[in-house]
Formats: sequence, C-alpha cells, structure tokens
Amino acid sequence: MEKITVIGAGNVGATCANVIAHKDLAQEVVLLDIKEGIAEGKALDIWQTAAINHFNTRVTGVTNDYLKTKGSGVIVITSGIPRKPGMSRDDLIKTNASIVKEVTEKAVKYSPHAIIIVVSNPLDVMTYAAYQASNKPSNKVFGMAGTLDTGRYRAFLANALNVAPVDIHAMLMGGHGDTMVPLPRYTSVNGIPVTELLGEEELNKIVERTKKGGGELVNLMGTSAWYAPGAAAAQMVEAIVDDQKRIIPVCACLKGEYGLKNIYMGVPVKLGKDGVEEIIEVQLNEEEKKLLKTSAAAVKDVMKVLDKMKLF
Repeated sequence: MEKITVIGAGNVGATCANVIAHKDLAQEVVLLDIKEGIAEGKALDIWQTAAINHFNTRVTGVTNDYLKTKGSGVIVITSGIPRKPGMSRDDLIKTNASIVKEVTEKAVKYSPHAIIIVVSNPLDVMTYAAYQASNKPSNKVFGMAGTLDTGRYRAFLANALNVAPVDIHAMLMGGHGDTMVPLPRYTSVNGIPVTELLGEEELNKIVERTKKGGGELVNLMGTSAWYAPGAAAAQMVEAIVDDQKRIIPVCACLKGEYGLKNIYMGVPVKLGKDGVEEIIEVQLNEEEKKLLKTSAAAVKDVMKVLDKMKLF
C-alpha cells in the first residue's frame, strides 16, 4: 500500500504508527496531530529506528495538514480527549464526537476511498459518529475494540495456564467496556476447549478482569493504555493491507445480525482488503443472548446521547 494515515499522535496513535512502520505495510505512514511539532517529533523518532529495526516505511509527521494524507488506503483515527475528573459521560461524548466528525470529514476529502478504523473513545459511539461523518458504506468504517479485548483476555489466560499466548484462540462480543460479552465456549488452546483446562470460578475471574482491563491500567498508571491498543489497531490494518481474511472481533455496524439493527457493536467479522467482508453469526445460548441484549441496550443509550446533539 502506498500510504496509511494515523490521526492523533498521542501514545496510542504513535504506537500504532510505529507498529505499522515495523511491519512494512506501506511506503509511507503519515502521523497527524493538531499540536505543533508533536507528530513531526514522534515520526522522526520512529524513522530513526528504521536502520536499527530493518524497515523501509517512511514515517512523516504533520500538524493539521490533511493534504499530506491524500491518497491514503487506510486511516486510523485515535483523536479525542480522555475523560477528566468531574467530566460527565455526555460532555465526553460531545467533545470527542465533534473532534471525530471534523477529522473524518477532512480525511475523507483527501482520501475518498480509504477504509477507516476508529480507536477514539467511547469506542462504539465514536465509530458511529465517524460512519455518519464519512458518508461511506458501513463495511468501510469500523472500530477497534475486540482485537484489544481478546488480546487482554488471551494474555490473562496465558498467565493462568502457563502457555504461549499465540496458542489461545478467543472470541468476545458486545460493547467495549463493562458490558462486553466474553465467550468462554468459543475459547480454546490449540483446539482444546479452555473449559477443559480451567475451572469455572477461575475462568469467571479472568472474564471479569478482561471487562475491566482498561480501568486496571488507568488505576496503575493514572492514564489509559497505549501499547496494546496501538498494536491491536495495527493488526487490523495488516489484515486489510495484506487481504488476510482474518476472523477478528471488531466494532461493526449490524443490520439485523444477532437480531440487532442500526447499532455499532463488537462482533466477529472477516477482515480483508474491502474492510468488513462478512459479519459472522455464531450460535449463542440463552445466557449469552441475554448478555448481548444488555450490552446492546447500553450502547444504544450512548448512541441516543449523540443523536440528540444533532451534529449530523
């Protein structure tokens, strides 16, 4: 691919650009931010590792210059502010939705054929905002959540079982956060169901830790995570650029699948050069269906907050 753009040069955006460059997925990665010098500095720092880490992707940093992003095949949006103490959920949504709307419109103007991956929070509703702002088909606009959440889930399981994380295959669904729906029935270690290797109580503890994975890191560091989110977004970019047809959980637009319509939420999809090429409907038992409905209701509540703002 000729060019990939990452909008937002904070910790997540810079990490994502760094991982994309290391994988040599494009001739150029453009890192864009509104703060003067930040993207330029981080891009230069990454580029200076090229000879050390053996990659050829040029890394360019720019301040608010969308012309430099022209012709991008994939655009990753990480822009937005973290929730500050005393800030209501609605305030956060309003601020970040305005930012996501603006950057999406500017980016799409110069890269009308780009696939858009949203990483901004609150994830599900920001993906919905980017979809509305982009005027693109929904298979070209989706969010990164499940890739990160399954990464955390697999890491915790690898610790508990003392096995290689790559041997763990896991799936989860629903909103990004406390209402996510991990699916232990669809979790295996090289084909062996995880339920045969771990007791129910220990598995439930890991599921709960996964749901609160982001919060655990905020409590430890005083800020949200960036290594795993940045790498997770880059893995999605890789699946698209290399047309891998990976089965990955992403925040996608549902149009009747799982009995849900007009909602962006985490589901397993086939990810390839056309973006979301297929939404995969796995069989859920009654308990899992109930959890998914609860998760969908929570996401819909946040989407209503955005709709009332009449930004679109």
